[in-house]
Amino acid sequence: MFCSLGGGNTLAKYEAKTKPNGVSIEAFLASVDEARQEDTKALIAMMREITGEEPVLWGPSIIGFGKYVYRYDSGHSGEAPITGFSPRKAALSIYLSSGFLGRDAMLTKLGKHSAGKACLYVKRLADVDQAVLRQMIALSVAHVRAAHAGCA
Repeated sequence: MFCSLGGGNTLAKYEAKTKPNGVSIEAFLASVDEARQEDTKALIAMMREITGEEPVLWGPSIIGFGKYVYRYDSGHSGEAPITGFSPRKAALSIYLSSGFLGRDAMLTKLGKHSAGKACLYVKRLADVDQAVLRQMIALSVAHVRAAHAGCA
C-alpha cells in the first residue's frame, strides 16, 4: 500500500482550500467562458465515463471525479480528486498522476500541449488526440486508485 507522498517538515494544522464546495456543476458551467464550454462538457463526459464518478466542484474552479486520501510522512493528510480538470482561460488544466507507466511515451503522441509533473495543459481538445488523452486519463485513474487503495 502506498499512502505516503514524501517527507518534509512537520506541518502546522492545515485546512485544505481545494475541497468539494457544494456548488453545482451546472452553476459552475454557466460561469465558464463560452469558448471553453464545449471542451468542458466533453471532458466531463469523458472523465465521468472513465471513472464511473459524478463531477464535483473542488475549490473555485476544479471539476473533480472521485476522491482519494493522501498522507505525507509529516502526518499531514487530506483528500483530493482522483482526476479532474479546470477550464482556465489560457488552457484546460487536466490533472493526472505523474506515476503511471507509459506517460512520457503517450505525451509524445498526444498532440499540441504542455505538461508539468501532474498537470497537462491543452488549449483546445481539438489540438490533441482524444484517444491518447482518454488512455492517459484511464491509466492515471487506475494508478491513483491502486496506489491509494486502503489509505484512510
